Amino acid sequence: MQNTLSIGKKGILAKAITACIAIAAAVLLPQIFHGIGVLSGTGAAVGSTLLPMHIPVLLAGFLGGPLAGIAAGVFSPMISSAISGMPAAALLPFMILELGTYGLVSGMLSKSRMNGFLALILTQIAGRMVRAAAVLGAVYLLGNEQLTGASAYAFITAGLFGILLQWAVIPMLRTRLEGLKKFYD
Repeated sequence: MQNTLSIGKKGILAKAITACIAIAAAVLLPQIFHGIGVLSGTGAAVGSTLLPMHIPVLLAGFLGGPLAGIAAGVFSPMISSAISGMPAAALLPFMILELGTYGLVSGMLSKSRMNGFLALILTQIAGRMVRAAAVLGAVYLLGNEQLTGASAYAFITAGLFGILLQWAVIPMLRTRLEGLKKFYD
């Protein structure tokens, strides 16, 4: 009994560390991408196009499970917004919902026998659908006049290059980091 409890505590600690590292990376990576945007003259477009905050959140879910994933997905945009003002207050609720969904769904699919790439695609679809539904809800249910129905479509299509980047990076990083899963049990 004591050995099982000990492993459980180590697993909880490993998942908490995973979430914290993912949050730190999800706050730092956009700053690096925005810095590159400033130096290249493209401004914030690099960050909003390549979606650097999504990568650590997806990895947190795939490696640490749903709790680590959702923690990273919810707290990353909140902390980033408090520190840097990005995402802007108007976008913050949508980012929290989308990234929280990414963390939750990737974590739920992490233990499935599903192909990892398919799990990534399903996670991305779920996150984008939740964000689009939230935008449409803000437009039509809450009467937000700053957003339009086209905003939901723009949110989805604006990050297509970021989704492609995730397709290239996430499977490779998952494979490289898979050995760490022994600490999560």
